[in-house]
Amino acid sequence: MKTQPYGMICPITHACEILEPRWTIPILTELWAGSTRFNDLRRGIGSISPALLSKRLKELEEFGLVERIEDRATGNVDYIRTQMAIDLEPALNELAMWAQRHVTAEIALRNANLSSLIRCMPRIFAAEELPKRRIVLQFHFSDDLEYDTIWAVIQPGKPVEVCTSIPGFDVDLFVETSVKSMTALLLGRTNIAREVGADRLFLSGDALLERTMPRWLRICEYQPEQGAALLSPETSGEHAGPVTH
Repeated sequence: MKTQPYGMICPITHACEILEPRWTIPILTELWAGSTRFNDLRRGIGSISPALLSKRLKELEEFGLVERIEDRATGNVDYIRTQMAIDLEPALNELAMWAQRHVTAEIALRNANLSSLIRCMPRIFAAEELPKRRIVLQFHFSDDLEYDTIWAVIQPGKPVEVCTSIPGFDVDLFVETSVKSMTALLLGRTNIAREVGADRLFLSGDALLERTMPRWLRICEYQPEQGAALLSPETSGEHAGPVTH
């Protein structure tokens, strides 16, 4: 990777020279999450240009962190982590735990946006905790957005579908909240009971889905023993209105 060396006798700076270029760690974490194709990586990461993603993948390959595998019969290309990249997992885990402990919720959530929520939606539902049938969830956000409603269609044995238009099925559970509150929930910077009690989260519909939401909604796995730095009540976002349908 073409970065200016620090010129220090220090292993940490040697690691920084490899991992510091913008988007390098998000690319590695998206590979860790299971994406292997270029378009899947770009979709999972979000606001990275195709040219920059291609450049970073080439750099990671040159340094030995990523292996590029091309199927000559189909032309499909997969990118997989090498053992060198896998060995970074403990360090990245500790980095995430450090952030959960010490980065304030206000800073962690200052860039909360609907696009990021939509990108992570396919991974936030624990299908094993849901009834073994098609489940349709409607999320309506109280924010001033061009598109303020999204739907998630969860079916046994199929990838989760996230829609920005009505999917054509009856909705099982209506969720009314704000982008900031929903993001705080997923990061473990608040909890369902806290948001409901503060009128920032309203649920309506299937009673079982409503009651078991703490089980089927996947919260960030990085939770320090003393707890993550919580979002202060007065800055948790705008009050959501009650669900209407």
